[in-house]
Amino acid sequence: MIIAYVCYGSAHSSIVAAAIHVGFLPNDRIPAFEEFLSLPHYDMTEGNQIGIPFYMGVDEFNNDVYAIGAKSGRKIMMKAVKSFLRESGIHEEKIMLIDTLPAIGLMTKFGGMTSRRFKMISIGRPFTVYGIIKKYKNFLDIVNSVKSRLKELD
Repeated sequence: MIIAYVCYGSAHSSIVAAAIHVGFLPNDRIPAFEEFLSLPHYDMTEGNQIGIPFYMGVDEFNNDVYAIGAKSGRKIMMKAVKSFLRESGIHEEKIMLIDTLPAIGLMTKFGGMTSRRFKMISIGRPFTVYGIIKKYKNFLDIVNSVKSRLKELD
């Protein structure tokens, strides 16, 4: 199965959720600031990379895990992918698309806009990290819910 965590710009919430899923970030504590900055693709996505899935690794169930940005079209993109699979004769159960944007708060949104859109990285990036630290439990809840569903399918 393919697991794809979907967010606005594939720079923050989808990267963090996918990183938790594959074990780059812990499930039993809040990571240190530097642990977020060491993640592949964290706060580095350029506008022309939105819509391109970033491979994050394999989980304990042998599923491939990705992070992808879809701007404001997350719901439409997710519907289109599932429809395309169905029309192609591929069971849509072969892919799980999870919207991670509800996990973040205003601090991360502000930081992401400042860092990615306005290119004020030294100001925006710390806001993204502190915002995610503040809402880390939301990410754990999303990932643990996905893993519970995967266990049921196994």
